[in-house]
Amino acid sequence: MSPSSPLLVAQLSDLHLFSTPEQTLLGLQTMASFAAILDALRQLPQQPDVILLTGDLAQDESSAAYEQIAQRIAPLNIPTYWLPGNHDHSPSMASILNQPPIYLDKAFQMGGWQFLMLDSTVAQQVHGKFSAQHLEQLEQQLQANTNPTLIALHHPPVTIDSAWLDNLGLQNSEAFFAVVERYPHVKLAIFGHIHQQVEQHRRGIAYLSTPSTCVQFAPHQKTFALDETRPGFRLLQLYPDGTFESEVQRVQIDLPQLDVAAQGY
Repeated sequence: MSPSSPLLVAQLSDLHLFSTPEQTLLGLQTMASFAAILDALRQLPQQPDVILLTGDLAQDESSAAYEQIAQRIAPLNIPTYWLPGNHDHSPSMASILNQPPIYLDKAFQMGGWQFLMLDSTVAQQVHGKFSAQHLEQLEQQLQANTNPTLIALHHPPVTIDSAWLDNLGLQNSEAFFAVVERYPHVKLAIFGHIHQQVEQHRRGIAYLSTPSTCVQFAPHQKTFALDETRPGFRLLQLYPDGTFESEVQRVQIDLPQLDVAAQGY
């Protein structure tokens, strides 16, 4: 990467892996779809400079699921950083996802950008929320480093016009906005949780979600509903001047047994 070329970031989210590859979520083998995503990354004309995993990496909180991730990510030899989602078990993640090229760091610098990986989970809850301590720490980090900043979290801080998902997002978004909107070097916030592509802007900050690497949720629904859109991931090109470009790529895998009549999971 030359000084003026963009940093290529791949965001993967909501893997929902199990202890064994044969297990399925709503009819889909999540390990197979994750493998298809990794194959798509390998086939990119340019390999990502960094991978960000934005939560719900396991469905069953099993150590075996995290071990599968480590085994499949390691051969890519791409620096990878992660944060937990509401389905994850953070102690198991930390004990397994901690060997290069996978790192424990929740704040790092790359390509002239600051990356902040925020834990928005609440114990035993599906929704997210930041504690006052977390928000104070975020403010201190933004004061200390004025490089263009990408914030990653699991829960969406913005509403997406899906009643059931909006009830399960970040519960204190206004407190989060009150911090980040004071710092013009915050350029974007990326998140998962909602299993669909969303792109919004608020007061100079872009809010972007990525599709799940497995099943997708139908947009603009009052209650739980699946979509037959294919799994995907987001690519971000981050330029040293703080500008960026983004696109979502999807993998063409078969969804023959997807349980579209399911009422939840």
